[in-house]
Amino acid sequence: MIINLKTYEEGTGGRGLELAEMADSLGSSVEIILAVQPADIKPIADGVRIPVFSQHIDPVAYGKHTGWILPESVKQAGAKGSLLNHSERRIDLETLGKSIKRCKEVGLTTVACADTPETAKKIAELEPDYIAIEPPELIGGEISVSKAKPEVITESIEKVNSVKNIPVLCGAGIKNREDVKKAVELGVGGILIASGVVKSENPERVIRDLLEGFE
Repeated sequence: MIINLKTYEEGTGGRGLELAEMADSLGSSVEIILAVQPADIKPIADGVRIPVFSQHIDPVAYGKHTGWILPESVKQAGAKGSLLNHSERRIDLETLGKSIKRCKEVGLTTVACADTPETAKKIAELEPDYIAIEPPELIGGEISVSKAKPEVITESIEKVNSVKNIPVLCGAGIKNREDVKKAVELGVGGILIASGVVKSENPERVIRDLLEGFE
């Protein structure tokens, strides 16, 4: 379960660390990963045992790249991987391929996001470690992709597996254990969630409920 803290106030700085410490304390058999802003990687990675990912990196190496996110820098800060091509930080396939390559060079796990099954298939050819399918129209909504568009999940898994055996995650509208249970039944290897946890009044209760969907 990847929890994307985005740039929500509740997931930034000290509040982000508090949320991370709570998630870390649950001791679940399901791996919980936190995707955080680059500036928050080190304090959060230093404060918890669960993996911390960057929300993005750029396909650059050491040199003159002011304002870009260097893969080596997030790795040294404690990141174990990075999200790539999220719907809020979309990049073209050529750039995505270069970004995946750079992550592999420095030892970062890659989770590449796709908006459609067709895009997921194209991304599979770039060989990321994971592919997350998220129909943008359902992100942050009240209906999960596993219930609203289950065919998007099954078709994505089929198309990805026709290229390479890459685990497919799903996101967009995931809110509770039933959403997770349905997604698992459809064949996903995990979920990607953000506001459902970070913006909730009781994140711990929501996380525990989501974890039960994997059982």
